[in-house]
Amino acid sequence: MDALAVAIAPGLAIAFYIYWQDKHEKEPIGLVIRAFFLGMLSTLPAGISNSIGIDQVDIVFYPYILNDAIYHFSNIISAVFVVGGGEELFKFLMLVIFLYPRKEFNEPYDGIMYGAMVAIGFATLENIQYVSEGGMGVAISRMFTAVPMHASAGIIMGYYVGLAKFYPKKKTKYFFLAWLIPAVFHGFYDYFLFVGRFPAMAFGALASLGLTIKIAMNAMKIHRDKSPFR
Repeated sequence: MDALAVAIAPGLAIAFYIYWQDKHEKEPIGLVIRAFFLGMLSTLPAGISNSIGIDQVDIVFYPYILNDAIYHFSNIISAVFVVGGGEELFKFLMLVIFLYPRKEFNEPYDGIMYGAMVAIGFATLENIQYVSEGGMGVAISRMFTAVPMHASAGIIMGYYVGLAKFYPKKKTKYFFLAWLIPAVFHGFYDYFLFVGRFPAMAFGALASLGLTIKIAMNAMKIHRDKSPFR
């Protein structure tokens, strides 16, 4: 039970922080909770996509895996295009299909709010799954790594979806960036973890996490400071 609480706590803490940062016009709590559960729902297609995609990459590259260059390339494909790209795609679809059209989405910061909540819902259910298998050690590790990474990627996604909502002439560009940038940051974070046989790779994962958090915090500030409800 303690490990389960630790699995759930970081996502909720980040969610409360992002909600509190919405200084000028709070979103309906029911819609925020709905975004959270939509994120949880997106873990199902993402899990299927990850399983199929990684299996296919393994099949293609297995005969050459002893070559270091091929080893790294196959891990980049799995991390960036399969896991990062796939997971962020399903979160993006939940955000754009179910939340983007809502009348309550009436300022750019709302993209950050809903994007983050979708990502946190995803991270929370994923965390519960990992912690149920790995115990307290996994719970504590992911509290400071995977959960903030998902949340930060969701904030960045929401930043661009917010721009798409209020600058419709550039909607296609902003939608593409809303998927691409989180997918790349998420993917390279996972890549450094995938290549676990090199301890120094852990620093790459932490650097990716730190940069993603920094960009996410700046994105929140930009949309909050430009709120029409200020």
